[in-house]
Amino acid sequence: MSALGGVTGSDNEARPHARLVLDTPPLPLMVPPRIFDGFAWGASTSLEVRLACPLDLDTPTLGRNPSGMAFLFLHDCGFLPRELARLHVGDLADAEEWALAPYAIDDATDELYSRRAHPCELLCLATRSLDGLVWGLHDWCHFHNHGPFDEPAWTEVQCDASALVWLWRNRARLGLEATHWEERRAQLEAVARRRFETEGLPFETDAYQAERLLSFS
Repeated sequence: MSALGGVTGSDNEARPHARLVLDTPPLPLMVPPRIFDGFAWGASTSLEVRLACPLDLDTPTLGRNPSGMAFLFLHDCGFLPRELARLHVGDLADAEEWALAPYAIDDATDELYSRRAHPCELLCLATRSLDGLVWGLHDWCHFHNHGPFDEPAWTEVQCDASALVWLWRNRARLGLEATHWEERRAQLEAVARRRFETEGLPFETDAYQAERLLSFS
């Protein structure tokens, strides 16, 4: 099955795309309590996405937000940095649409929390690749859970786990096979191990074990 198989795309002939709403329920805390000062301050429920058809399934997940993905503003949001959406996602966005500046994920995490502005009312995700979707879901977790980011490796564990659970939960509507999910799970675990190694910490978490992740879906 190809990604987004059976999903009706838009009428945009230049770059057909699918619009979906993904289920993104919150996960329990999977890291030490000290990591977040605002854990689940606003419970995540769903994420509206625009996905290129066909979706690029080949670009690996290596540890950074890729090109070809952006969070688009659903409404005017003057307290966050913005750039024209088409600079980042091309015809997945209309000419007049704005996107969160790619450098401003941390700014958004802080500002949404300080203003108690719920992300699902302000943002949607557009991406051309499964890699972009994985990192978009990862960032979606950041937007709903605030912390000082003093321990990045541990902070990212919660967001990686959420992204993987949400990807599995929505795999049918995305047209993804279990093998696609397992590939991303292994890639994110490898990224996480490098983070812990960089911080000189032992990798002591079961958050990337498939059995545990699937228990939340």
